Amino acid sequence: MKFSIEQEQLLQPLQTVGGIVDRRATTPILGNFLLRLTPESLSITGTDRELEMIMHINIDNSEPGEMTLPARKLIDICRSLPAGSRIDISQQGERAIIRSGRSRFTLATLPADQFPELKEPEVILEFSITQEILKQLIDNIAFSMAAQDVRYFLNGVCLEVGSDYVRGVATDGHRLAFCSLSTERIDTEGDHRVIVPRKAALELTRLLDGSSSEPLRVQIGENHIRFLLAGAGTVFSSKLIDGQYPDYLQVIPEGNRNELIADREALLVALRRVSILSNEKLRSVRLALGKEGVLRIAAHNQEQEEAEEELEVRYDGVELEIAFNVQYLIDVLQAIRSDEVRFLFGDGNSSCLVVNESEDMVCRYVIMPMRL
Repeated sequence: MKFSIEQEQLLQPLQTVGGIVDRRATTPILGNFLLRLTPESLSITGTDRELEMIMHINIDNSEPGEMTLPARKLIDICRSLPAGSRIDISQQGERAIIRSGRSRFTLATLPADQFPELKEPEVILEFSITQEILKQLIDNIAFSMAAQDVRYFLNGVCLEVGSDYVRGVATDGHRLAFCSLSTERIDTEGDHRVIVPRKAALELTRLLDGSSSEPLRVQIGENHIRFLLAGAGTVFSSKLIDGQYPDYLQVIPEGNRNELIADREALLVALRRVSILSNEKLRSVRLALGKEGVLRIAAHNQEQEEAEEELEVRYDGVELEIAFNVQYLIDVLQAIRSDEVRFLFGDGNSSCLVVNESEDMVCRYVIMPMRL
Protein backbone atom coordinates (compact mmCIF):
# COMPACT_ATOMS: atom_id res chain seq x y z
CA MET A 1 0.00 0.00 0.00
CA LYS A 2 1.42 3.36 -1.03
CA PHE A 3 0.08 6.81 -1.85
CA SER A 4 1.00 10.50 -2.07
CA ILE A 5 -1.25 13.38 -1.03
CA GLU A 6 -1.24 17.10 -0.19
CA GLN A 7 -1.14 17.95 3.53
CA GLU A 8 -4.33 20.06 3.52
CA GLN A 9 -6.17 17.40 1.51
CA LEU A 10 -5.48 14.81 4.21
CA LEU A 11 -5.58 16.84 7.43
CA GLN A 12 -9.21 18.00 7.35
CA PRO A 13 -10.69 14.49 6.85
CA LEU A 14 -8.41 13.10 9.55
CA GLN A 15 -9.58 15.72 12.03
CA THR A 16 -13.24 15.18 11.15
CA VAL A 17 -13.12 11.40 11.44
CA GLY A 18 -10.89 11.68 14.51
CA GLY A 19 -13.75 13.29 16.42
CA ILE A 20 -15.37 9.92 17.05
CA VAL A 21 -12.20 7.93 17.78
CA ASP A 22 -12.05 7.03 21.46
CA ARG A 23 -8.89 8.56 22.94
CA ARG A 24 -9.12 6.30 25.98
CA ALA A 25 -9.95 3.12 24.09
CA THR A 26 -9.09 -0.02 26.04
CA THR A 27 -8.94 -1.95 22.76
CA PRO A 28 -5.91 -0.64 20.80
CA ILE A 29 -7.53 -1.03 17.37
CA LEU A 30 -10.24 1.47 18.34
CA GLY A 31 -7.55 4.14 18.64
CA ASN A 32 -6.63 3.65 14.97
CA PHE A 33 -7.91 4.81 11.61
CA LEU A 34 -8.61 2.26 8.92
CA LEU A 35 -7.09 3.49 5.64
CA ARG A 36 -8.40 1.68 2.59
CA LEU A 37 -6.91 2.47 -0.81
CA THR A 38 -8.37 1.78 -4.26
CA PRO A 39 -7.01 3.00 -7.60
CA GLU A 40 -9.43 5.95 -7.48
CA SER A 41 -9.85 6.90 -3.81
CA LEU A 42 -8.63 6.77 -0.23
CA SER A 43 -11.18 6.09 2.51
CA ILE A 44 -10.54 6.95 6.16
CA THR A 45 -12.66 5.15 8.76
CA GLY A 46 -12.95 5.74 12.49
CA THR A 47 -15.19 4.00 15.01
CA ASP A 48 -15.86 3.52 18.71
CA ARG A 49 -18.12 0.50 18.03
CA GLU A 50 -21.21 2.68 18.51
CA LEU A 51 -20.45 5.29 15.83
CA GLU A 52 -18.63 5.02 12.54
CA MET A 53 -17.50 7.68 10.09
CA ILE A 54 -16.03 7.12 6.64
CA MET A 55 -14.61 9.91 4.50
CA HIS A 56 -13.51 9.40 0.88
CA ILE A 57 -10.74 11.37 -0.84
CA ASN A 58 -10.20 11.24 -4.58
CA ILE A 59 -6.66 10.10 -5.30
CA ASP A 60 -5.05 8.57 -8.38
CA ASN A 61 -1.39 7.89 -7.58
CA SER A 62 -1.83 4.92 -5.30
CA GLU A 63 -1.06 1.25 -4.81
CA PRO A 64 -4.26 -0.36 -3.47
CA GLY A 65 -4.33 -1.93 -0.04
CA GLU A 66 -5.46 -1.30 3.54
CA MET A 67 -3.88 -0.72 6.94
CA THR A 68 -4.62 0.89 10.28
CA LEU A 69 -2.64 3.76 11.81
CA PRO A 70 -2.76 5.43 15.26
CA ALA A 71 -5.31 8.23 14.89
CA ARG A 72 -3.90 10.85 17.27
CA LYS A 73 -0.32 10.41 16.12
CA LEU A 74 -1.26 10.60 12.43
CA ILE A 75 -3.29 13.77 13.00
CA ASP A 76 -0.49 15.40 15.01
CA ILE A 77 2.09 14.54 12.35
CA CYS A 78 -0.02 15.98 9.52
CA ARG A 79 -0.83 19.09 11.56
CA SER A 80 2.85 19.71 12.32
CA LEU A 81 3.91 19.63 8.67
CA PRO A 82 4.07 22.90 6.68
CA ALA A 83 0.99 23.91 4.71
CA GLY A 84 1.26 22.92 1.08
CA SER A 85 3.68 20.10 1.77
CA ARG A 86 3.43 16.73 0.05
CA ILE A 87 3.03 13.60 2.17
CA ASP A 88 4.06 10.13 1.05
CA ILE A 89 2.74 7.16 3.04
CA SER A 90 3.76 3.57 2.41
CA GLN A 91 3.40 0.28 4.26
CA GLN A 92 6.38 -1.92 5.01
CA GLY A 93 5.40 -5.04 6.88
CA GLU A 94 3.95 -4.04 10.26
CA ARG A 95 5.17 -0.45 9.93
CA ALA A 96 4.05 2.59 7.98
CA ILE A 97 6.58 5.10 6.68
CA ILE A 98 5.51 8.73 6.38
CA ARG A 99 7.75 11.10 4.44
CA SER A 100 7.41 14.80 3.73
CA GLY A 101 10.37 16.91 2.61
CA ARG A 102 13.20 16.09 5.02
CA SER A 103 10.84 14.67 7.65
CA ARG A 104 10.41 10.94 8.15
CA PHE A 105 8.16 9.09 10.61
CA THR A 106 7.70 5.39 11.29
CA LEU A 107 4.40 4.29 12.83
CA ALA A 108 3.27 0.88 14.07
CA THR A 109 0.23 -0.57 12.33
CA LEU A 110 -2.37 -3.12 13.42
CA PRO A 111 -3.98 -5.71 11.11
CA ALA A 112 -6.77 -4.19 9.04
CA ASP A 113 -8.88 -7.33 9.31
CA GLN A 114 -9.19 -6.72 13.08
CA PHE A 115 -10.82 -3.32 12.56
CA PRO A 116 -14.46 -3.50 13.83
CA GLU A 117 -16.49 -1.99 11.00
CA LEU A 118 -20.24 -1.57 11.57
CA LYS A 119 -22.45 -3.75 9.43
CA GLU A 120 -24.50 -2.02 6.77
CA PRO A 121 -28.08 -1.66 8.07
CA GLU A 122 -30.98 -3.36 6.41
CA VAL A 123 -32.79 -0.22 5.33
CA ILE A 124 -36.45 0.01 6.34
CA LEU A 125 -36.81 3.72 5.59
CA GLU A 126 -34.82 6.12 3.41
CA PHE A 127 -35.39 9.81 2.72
CA SER A 128 -33.52 12.97 1.70
CA ILE A 129 -33.15 16.25 3.59
CA THR A 130 -30.80 19.22 3.17
CA GLN A 131 -27.78 19.59 5.43
CA GLU A 132 -28.91 23.08 6.45
CA ILE A 133 -32.36 21.98 7.61
CA LEU A 134 -31.21 18.84 9.43
CA LYS A 135 -28.47 20.77 11.26
CA GLN A 136 -30.94 23.47 12.26
CA LEU A 137 -33.39 20.84 13.51
CA ILE A 138 -30.81 19.15 15.72
CA ASP A 139 -29.21 22.40 16.91
CA ASN A 140 -32.63 23.64 18.02
CA ILE A 141 -33.20 20.71 20.38
CA ALA A 142 -29.85 19.09 21.25
CA PHE A 143 -29.28 21.22 24.37
CA SER A 144 -32.26 19.52 26.04
CA MET A 145 -30.79 16.01 25.82
CA ALA A 146 -30.01 14.23 29.04
CA ALA A 147 -26.41 13.26 29.80
CA GLN A 148 -25.74 9.94 31.53
CA ASP A 149 -29.30 9.68 32.82
CA VAL A 150 -30.29 6.30 34.25
CA ARG A 151 -33.28 6.58 31.91
CA TYR A 152 -30.98 5.70 29.03
CA PHE A 153 -33.59 6.49 26.37
CA LEU A 154 -33.33 10.19 27.31
CA ASN A 155 -29.60 10.29 26.48
CA GLY A 156 -30.21 11.18 22.86
CA VAL A 157 -32.49 12.77 20.30
CA CYS A 158 -35.75 11.21 19.19
CA LEU A 159 -36.32 11.47 15.43
CA GLU A 160 -39.79 10.81 14.11
CA VAL A 161 -40.44 10.52 10.38
CA GLY A 162 -43.85 10.52 8.71
CA SER A 163 -45.04 10.72 5.14
CA ASP A 164 -44.75 14.52 5.05
CA TYR A 165 -42.76 15.57 8.12
CA VAL A 166 -39.60 15.07 10.17
CA ARG A 167 -39.66 15.82 13.92
CA GLY A 168 -36.96 16.02 16.54
CA VAL A 169 -37.46 15.85 20.31
CA ALA A 170 -35.07 16.00 23.26
CA THR A 171 -35.72 16.09 27.00
CA ASP A 172 -33.84 15.60 30.25
CA GLY A 173 -36.97 15.43 32.39
CA HIS A 174 -36.80 19.11 33.40
CA ARG A 175 -37.22 20.66 29.96
CA LEU A 176 -38.30 19.53 26.52
CA ALA A 177 -37.48 20.77 23.03
CA PHE A 178 -39.66 19.83 20.05
CA CYS A 179 -39.18 20.88 16.42
CA SER A 180 -41.13 19.78 13.37
CA LEU A 181 -40.66 20.55 9.69
CA SER A 182 -42.74 19.73 6.64
CA THR A 183 -41.05 17.78 3.88
CA GLU A 184 -41.70 16.54 0.41
CA ARG A 185 -43.47 13.22 0.20
CA ILE A 186 -41.57 10.45 2.02
CA ASP A 187 -42.29 6.90 0.92
CA THR A 188 -43.30 5.33 4.22
CA GLU A 189 -46.26 3.54 5.71
CA GLY A 190 -46.97 4.94 9.15
CA ASP A 191 -44.58 6.81 11.43
CA HIS A 192 -41.05 5.71 12.30
CA ARG A 193 -39.51 6.77 15.61
CA VAL A 194 -35.85 6.17 16.52
CA ILE A 195 -33.53 7.44 19.27
CA VAL A 196 -30.13 8.72 18.11
CA PRO A 197 -27.48 8.63 20.89
CA ARG A 198 -26.21 11.89 22.35
CA LYS A 199 -22.67 11.52 20.99
CA ALA A 200 -23.98 10.79 17.50
CA ALA A 201 -26.31 13.80 17.54
CA LEU A 202 -23.53 16.17 18.63
CA GLU A 203 -21.07 14.73 16.12
CA LEU A 204 -23.64 15.07 13.35
CA THR A 205 -24.12 18.79 14.01
CA ARG A 206 -20.35 19.28 13.69
CA LEU A 207 -20.31 17.32 10.46
CA LEU A 208 -23.20 19.07 8.71
CA ASP A 209 -22.78 22.35 6.82
CA GLY A 210 -25.36 24.80 8.13
CA SER A 211 -25.20 26.90 4.97
CA SER A 212 -25.48 24.03 2.49
CA SER A 213 -28.69 23.30 0.58
CA GLU A 214 -27.13 20.08 -0.69
CA PRO A 215 -29.35 17.08 0.12
CA LEU A 216 -28.13 14.14 2.14
CA ARG A 217 -29.67 10.70 2.35
CA VAL A 218 -30.82 9.26 5.65
CA GLN A 219 -31.15 5.49 5.97
CA ILE A 220 -32.90 3.99 8.98
CA GLY A 221 -32.51 0.33 9.86
CA GLU A 222 -33.71 -1.79 12.73
CA ASN A 223 -30.74 -0.92 14.97
CA HIS A 224 -28.74 1.66 12.99
CA ILE A 225 -29.09 5.01 11.27
CA ARG A 226 -26.84 6.18 8.45
CA PHE A 227 -26.26 9.62 6.92
CA LEU A 228 -24.74 9.81 3.44
CA LEU A 229 -23.26 13.14 2.33
CA ALA A 230 -22.55 12.53 -1.33
CA GLY A 231 -20.82 15.83 -2.08
CA ALA A 232 -18.39 15.43 0.82
CA GLY A 233 -17.89 11.72 0.20
CA THR A 234 -18.84 11.02 3.81
CA VAL A 235 -20.83 8.22 5.45
CA PHE A 236 -21.75 8.60 9.13
CA SER A 237 -23.39 5.68 10.94
CA SER A 238 -24.62 5.16 14.48
CA LYS A 239 -26.27 2.46 16.49
CA LEU A 240 -29.69 3.44 17.81
CA ILE A 241 -30.79 3.45 21.44
CA ASP A 242 -33.13 0.53 22.02
CA GLY A 243 -35.92 1.95 24.14
CA GLN A 244 -39.37 3.50 24.22
CA TYR A 245 -39.30 7.29 24.08
CA PRO A 246 -41.86 9.08 26.31
CA ASP A 247 -45.08 10.43 24.80
CA TYR A 248 -43.77 13.97 24.42
CA LEU A 249 -47.05 15.42 23.11
CA GLN A 250 -48.62 14.94 26.54
CA VAL A 251 -45.90 17.12 28.08
CA ILE A 252 -46.58 20.14 25.85
CA PRO A 253 -49.13 22.33 27.71
CA GLU A 254 -52.18 23.47 25.76
CA GLY A 255 -54.04 25.61 28.28
CA ASN A 256 -51.50 28.35 29.05
CA ARG A 257 -53.26 31.69 28.48
CA ASN A 258 -50.85 34.25 29.93
CA GLU A 259 -48.83 35.50 26.97
CA LEU A 260 -45.50 37.32 27.11
CA ILE A 261 -43.75 38.68 24.02
CA ALA A 262 -40.27 40.13 24.44
CA ASP A 263 -37.29 41.18 22.41
CA ARG A 264 -35.19 38.00 22.33
CA GLU A 265 -31.76 39.62 22.46
CA ALA A 266 -32.72 42.10 25.21
CA LEU A 267 -34.15 39.31 27.34
CA LEU A 268 -31.10 37.13 26.77
CA VAL A 269 -28.72 39.89 27.82
CA ALA A 270 -30.79 40.67 30.93
CA LEU A 271 -30.87 37.01 32.01
CA ARG A 272 -27.11 36.69 31.57
CA ARG A 273 -26.52 39.75 33.77
CA VAL A 274 -28.87 38.59 36.52
CA SER A 275 -27.44 35.07 36.45
CA ILE A 276 -24.10 36.44 37.66
CA LEU A 277 -25.52 36.59 41.19
CA SER A 278 -27.75 33.50 41.02
CA ASN A 279 -27.18 30.57 43.33
CA GLU A 280 -24.28 28.59 41.88
CA LYS A 281 -25.97 25.27 42.56
CA LEU A 282 -29.65 26.01 41.84
CA ARG A 283 -29.11 28.68 39.16
CA SER A 284 -32.61 30.02 39.80
CA VAL A 285 -34.06 33.35 38.66
CA ARG A 286 -37.47 34.76 39.54
CA LEU A 287 -39.73 36.36 36.93
CA ALA A 288 -42.50 38.75 38.02
CA LEU A 289 -45.14 39.54 35.42
CA GLY A 290 -47.68 42.33 35.64
CA LYS A 291 -50.16 44.17 33.45
CA GLU A 292 -48.03 47.32 33.32
CA GLY A 293 -45.88 45.81 30.57
CA VAL A 294 -42.73 45.35 32.67
CA LEU A 295 -40.95 42.07 33.29
CA ARG A 296 -38.97 42.00 36.52
CA ILE A 297 -36.11 39.50 36.75
CA ALA A 298 -34.38 38.85 40.06
CA ALA A 299 -31.80 36.46 41.52
CA HIS A 300 -29.96 36.03 44.80
CA ASN A 301 -27.33 33.69 46.16
CA GLN A 302 -26.19 32.13 49.43
CA GLU A 303 -24.07 35.22 50.21
CA GLN A 304 -27.29 37.30 50.25
CA GLU A 305 -26.20 39.13 47.10
CA GLU A 306 -28.96 40.20 44.74
CA ALA A 307 -29.45 41.24 41.12
CA GLU A 308 -32.54 42.78 39.52
CA GLU A 309 -33.47 43.77 35.97
CA GLU A 310 -36.57 45.38 34.47
CA LEU A 311 -37.50 44.87 30.83
CA GLU A 312 -40.31 46.37 28.79
CA VAL A 313 -42.43 43.62 27.26
CA ARG A 314 -45.91 42.98 25.88
CA TYR A 315 -47.87 40.94 28.39
CA ASP A 316 -51.46 39.77 28.30
CA GLY A 317 -52.41 37.87 31.42
CA VAL A 318 -52.78 37.88 35.18
CA GLU A 319 -50.07 38.91 37.62
CA LEU A 320 -47.84 36.02 38.56
CA GLU A 321 -44.38 35.10 39.81
CA ILE A 322 -42.49 32.08 38.62
CA ALA A 323 -38.91 30.79 38.95
CA PHE A 324 -36.75 28.87 36.48
CA ASN A 325 -33.26 27.54 36.10
CA VAL A 326 -31.72 30.49 34.28
CA GLN A 327 -29.57 28.29 32.05
CA TYR A 328 -32.69 26.60 30.67
CA LEU A 329 -34.06 29.99 29.62
CA ILE A 330 -30.72 31.05 28.12
CA ASP A 331 -30.42 27.81 26.13
CA VAL A 332 -33.84 28.33 24.56
CA LEU A 333 -33.18 31.96 23.68
CA GLN A 334 -29.87 31.00 22.06
CA ALA A 335 -31.59 28.36 19.93
CA ILE A 336 -34.30 30.71 18.68
CA ARG A 337 -33.34 32.86 15.70
CA SER A 338 -36.30 35.26 15.54
CA ASP A 339 -36.14 38.83 16.85
CA GLU A 340 -38.99 38.26 19.29
CA VAL A 341 -39.78 35.38 21.60
CA ARG A 342 -43.23 34.29 22.81
CA PHE A 343 -43.86 32.69 26.22
CA LEU A 344 -47.15 31.15 27.35
CA PHE A 345 -47.61 30.74 31.12
CA GLY A 346 -50.21 28.93 33.18
CA ASP A 347 -49.60 29.80 36.82
CA GLY A 348 -46.58 30.04 39.10
CA ASN A 349 -46.39 26.25 39.52
CA SER A 350 -46.96 25.15 35.94
CA SER A 351 -44.51 24.61 33.11
CA CYS A 352 -44.19 27.40 30.57
CA LEU A 353 -44.29 27.00 26.81
CA VAL A 354 -41.98 28.91 24.48
CA VAL A 355 -43.20 29.08 20.88
CA ASN A 356 -41.08 29.75 17.81
CA GLU A 357 -42.44 29.38 14.29
CA SER A 358 -40.88 30.05 10.90
CA GLU A 359 -41.62 29.15 7.32
CA ASP A 360 -39.43 26.06 7.58
CA MET A 361 -39.93 24.86 11.13
CA VAL A 362 -42.26 24.90 14.14
CA CYS A 363 -40.57 24.65 17.55
CA ARG A 364 -41.98 24.26 21.04
CA TYR A 365 -39.96 24.45 24.24
CA VAL A 366 -41.30 23.35 27.63
CA ILE A 367 -39.54 24.42 30.83
CA MET A 368 -40.50 23.16 34.26
CA PRO A 369 -40.60 25.81 37.02
CA MET A 370 -38.65 25.80 40.28
CA ARG A 371 -40.13 26.37 43.71
CA LEU A 372 -40.06 30.00 44.80
